Amino acid sequence: MTTQEMFRTIDAVISKAKTGVLATVDDQGRPHMRWMTPTVLRGRPNAVFAVTSPGFAKVVHLSGNVHVQWLIQSPSLREVVSIDGVINVLDVTTLKTEIIETLGQRLFTFWRVNPQRDFIVLETVIEQATYFTPMTGERVTVTF
Repeated sequence: MTTQEMFRTIDAVISKAKTGVLATVDDQGRPHMRWMTPTVLRGRPNAVFAVTSPGFAKVVHLSGNVHVQWLIQSPSLREVVSIDGVINVLDVTTLKTEIIETLGQRLFTFWRVNPQRDFIVLETVIEQATYFTPMTGERVTVTF
């Protein structure tokens, strides 16, 4: 599988799942996982995007260690994607607008826990991704 094919697969699984689990590591080396609403953006290949509040703990974790992992699975559990990468924390108005246009309707919970409506963008630059189909045992890993 090429990187382009894997990226299309990631996009397809995210489109079905609508959510994923993001894992970060704190300054003591302890992992922290949380549900997020990821997306990919057309014209921005090899990256997964999400939003967060600048005051949330994950931003502190990322200031000490930018290496993360995503776990995304289809609702039927027939497709699982894990993504290893590094996150860039971005506060760019045009990118924020693009993200809100893409994710806006799926951020209901985020706005409930972040009533200030202040947010930043998390850009995960994909270093490696694994696509797994539990029913067949097929597993493909691609390095970007």
